[in-house]
Amino acid sequence: MKIVLFGYGKMGQIIEKFAQKRGHEIHLIVNSENRNLIRVADLEDADVAIDFGVPQAALSNMELCLEANLPIVMGTTGWYEHIDAIKAKCLSVEGSILYGSNFSIGVNIFFHINKMLAKAIQPYKAYDVQVEEIHHIHKLDAPSGTAITIAEGILNNSDVKTAWVNSLVGEGEEEIIPKANELLIESHRIEEVPGTHTVVYSSEVDQIEFKHTAHSRDGFALGSVIAAEWLFGKQGFYQVTEMFDFNR
Repeated sequence: MKIVLFGYGKMGQIIEKFAQKRGHEIHLIVNSENRNLIRVADLEDADVAIDFGVPQAALSNMELCLEANLPIVMGTTGWYEHIDAIKAKCLSVEGSILYGSNFSIGVNIFFHINKMLAKAIQPYKAYDVQVEEIHHIHKLDAPSGTAITIAEGILNNSDVKTAWVNSLVGEGEEEIIPKANELLIESHRIEEVPGTHTVVYSSEVDQIEFKHTAHSRDGFALGSVIAAEWLFGKQGFYQVTEMFDFNR
């Protein structure tokens, strides 16, 4: 495939490496220096786009790809309040968008087991639950999209927690004390941590921790290329979880 890369930071460069290893070609690299110059005609010969850029450019990048009839894998988070609008536009023009908070195979297995764990613990009210996430200091959004997906998996299987709240831990940050019905997502920003997510269930007598630790960004990058391969030739608005069928 001929791939357009939106964003060419550390993630973009790793995606390029894995795309080439899998026999694909990087047709065009779009970054902050040339984004304003890119037009529909520049995308006409491409097969698919992958976006791991900045949140503020995500909507315009998707709209450009829809106009160019170019499928796009959207790995950037921080724009999800606009999901309904972009989905409606995608479906109205018979476009192709696949989005997700995390494209790692291991994380998607984590998402699946997280829901099962929440459902299993739900009858036992002695346990309270919170989510903790750690990322590098360059990450622009908090909480992470992955942490939000984890939280939503818990909320959808709980009759106690009805919403999540975020506490960004650090000097000068206000501490958030959650209400009984609120699921706390505690966000930490530490130098060069690719991503660690932990679900903690605590009671007076014990504690259960369910944890995923990324050793590098490679899993996210490889997963995004596999997602582009999956999306190629399809029409519709998809979540990355639709690539995985854990019930077969």
